[in-house]
Amino acid sequence: MTLLILSCGWTAQAVVPSTEVPADFQNQAGQAAADSKDANAQQAAPPAAAPGAQQAPAPEKKKESGEEKAQAHEGGVSKDRLFWTLPNFLSIQSAGQLPPLTVGQKFKVVARGTFDPTEWAYLGVVTFIDQANNTEPAYGQGAEGYGKRYATNFADTTVENFMVGAVFPSILRQDPRYYQMGKGSFLHRTKYALSRLFITHSDSGHTQFNYSEVFGAAFAAGISTYAYHPREDKNWGNAGSVWGTQIALDAVGFMLKEFWPDIRHKFEKHKHETQ
Repeated sequence: MTLLILSCGWTAQAVVPSTEVPADFQNQAGQAAADSKDANAQQAAPPAAAPGAQQAPAPEKKKESGEEKAQAHEGGVSKDRLFWTLPNFLSIQSAGQLPPLTVGQKFKVVARGTFDPTEWAYLGVVTFIDQANNTEPAYGQGAEGYGKRYATNFADTTVENFMVGAVFPSILRQDPRYYQMGKGSFLHRTKYALSRLFITHSDSGHTQFNYSEVFGAAFAAGISTYAYHPREDKNWGNAGSVWGTQIALDAVGFMLKEFWPDIRHKFEKHKHETQ
């Protein structure tokens, strides 16, 4: 009986499987898990750059051309310059309906153009021509005469610019900007440019007689003649002459404003072709 019981116990112990995992199998499983983890990390990591390879340079910002600058309107005025130097901030090219300028904007843009350093150099050349022609002989010659002529020219330009571009347009609510036609025959565009001496727009967009140009220039001529010109020039005849000269200069200015985009385009096209 005792042998039977011991035999059954030995048989039961042999039938029950052992739960222990062999050491070799544990090592193989751990190595496989580690290899799988390394493979996943390599896939997630960005590819390393080849030795000695250079990174692609960042794209350069496109340089704005002269034509694009002229057509960019900030605060209702342009950033254009005649012959890349003289202020041309009140000329508008390829513009749709722009908001009217406020009184402050009208004075600001006129001041910005009038006191631009390139204007000082331009007036220096004009004064040199006046000196050579001995205009207003009472000023004499030499450095003193040149200084008086320069001061007079600067004052004439400043007064005329503010009267035509800021004071009268603010009082009469007129738009002092020049809107370029930009297309059509030379004769048609010339007529348009010269007509701007007498035709303009109100701040609301309606066509009006250009009181600011005609009467603004006349008022400026009267101030300059009777305020600081030589005594022998203080008469109606000289005032009329100054007014006529200013109107003529403005006419030339309108012509330049109309055809300057064409001139600039030809220069930039030629420059691009030669590069």
